[in-house]
Amino acid sequence: MGNHRVYHHHSKNRNRKSSFLSITLYVILLLALSIFIFILYSSNNDVFDDEHKTSMPLLRVEKSKSKQPLDHRLWEPPSSQGLHECVKPTSKYNKATRVWDRYMTVRSNGGLNQMRTGIADMVAVARIMNATLVIPQLDKSSFWQDSSTFSNVFDELHFIESLQEDVRVVKELPKEVESLPRARKHFTLWSGVSYYEEMTQLWKEYQVIHVAKSDSRLANNDLPIDIQRLRCRALYHALRFSPSIETLGKTLVERLRSRAEKYIALHLRYEKDMLSFTGCTYGLTDAESEELRIMREKTSHWKMKNINSTEQRINGLCPLTPKEVGIFLQALGYPPSTLIYIAAGEIYGGNTHLSELTSRFPNIVFKEMLASQEELKKISSHASQTAALDYIISIESDIFIPSHSGNMARTVEGHRRFLGHRKTITPDRKGLVELFDKLEAGMLQVSSLPRPVKQLHRNRVGAPRRRGGAPSGIRGRARLRLEESFYQNPFPECICNSQSVLVR
Repeated sequence: MGNHRVYHHHSKNRNRKSSFLSITLYVILLLALSIFIFILYSSNNDVFDDEHKTSMPLLRVEKSKSKQPLDHRLWEPPSSQGLHECVKPTSKYNKATRVWDRYMTVRSNGGLNQMRTGIADMVAVARIMNATLVIPQLDKSSFWQDSSTFSNVFDELHFIESLQEDVRVVKELPKEVESLPRARKHFTLWSGVSYYEEMTQLWKEYQVIHVAKSDSRLANNDLPIDIQRLRCRALYHALRFSPSIETLGKTLVERLRSRAEKYIALHLRYEKDMLSFTGCTYGLTDAESEELRIMREKTSHWKMKNINSTEQRINGLCPLTPKEVGIFLQALGYPPSTLIYIAAGEIYGGNTHLSELTSRFPNIVFKEMLASQEELKKISSHASQTAALDYIISIESDIFIPSHSGNMARTVEGHRRFLGHRKTITPDRKGLVELFDKLEAGMLQVSSLPRPVKQLHRNRVGAPRRRGGAPSGIRGRARLRLEESFYQNPFPECICNSQSVLVR
């Protein structure tokens, strides 16, 4: 009986220990399972978030992982010295008179910015000749084969209304005038007011003058101040892009700003047409060089066929290559994390050549990386409209750098000056080529490059200065071609301070 009680007591204890052990194991297993489910859920959530994010075009742009603070000296704009835009007419300027029987039709030529400056000139010419301007036709036969109309690219109604006190503008010729004979004119390049006053003799015989080309038809200098200011009002105020382009352009700027505090707009003019036109083959393969030569031979309106590529480069007439741009930006002190927007068309040779820039600056962005296919669908096959996006993003950038001095480079630089001298770094290509060749020959160390590069560009950041004239010793009409473009630097006529008085 006693043994039975002892056995029962021990059995009871074992049962209690076993029960406690089971509960403990159950709690541990439950806790482990909970942790596993939590980790799995978090992981799946991250995957879902990543998949959701990658469906948004903006987030294809890698945000800089660097926590290094910005060196504000690299981004600081030049002092505007109290200057500001001044485009209001003087007291001598009369409102446009209503002209109902004289019409000027215009066929714009060239790419977007060549057409824009040409149209601004034609507004001024219509004013001088006391003509009604018909909305210009855009170039549909140039290299880009763009079918865009004026209203596809620009805000047509705004253009007409904003110029109503300067020039009468109509959408099309009246029906009763369409069939009348027209005077077809190739106005002389870089002409002054007296030339166009002589052209008014045409009104004695014709009611319609058709202008076959619009580019560079007005002189850069020696024009009345009110004509110069009208050119500025036409280009910077009246020629606003269409609402859809303006909206998308501003959206892409906002997306860039969400990725980095500052960004550079790089006009990387390393496209097939530019390299072929300039005959620049440095860094290209023999096959690529031959392809460009054949293209130049087949393009009838390109007059220069046999071009010495080496001489072009030494004289600073070639676009900087992607590799040269990368070395240049490094020498100026910009870190690899710098966000760079490429304002350009398709880079020749694709990633083969572009990688020489992205290996140094991996945070490179194209419009196709910022916008969705849906957003670009309507404009992707229209060069003028995609170039308009590049223009907006370049104007709004913290720094604009062109790799070559073409129409867009000059026009963007002038517009940025007009808006308060925003920082624009214009590479001294001739000076840089000398340094790059020394570097390649081992005559200069990479560590020694920043000093001469910064010295070369100390006064090439878009600070206020008067527009440059032709080089000394050049006389006659040849000097007109060599003067700095009015649209590259509209100072002093359209940029002044409160005390400025300029009368011509």
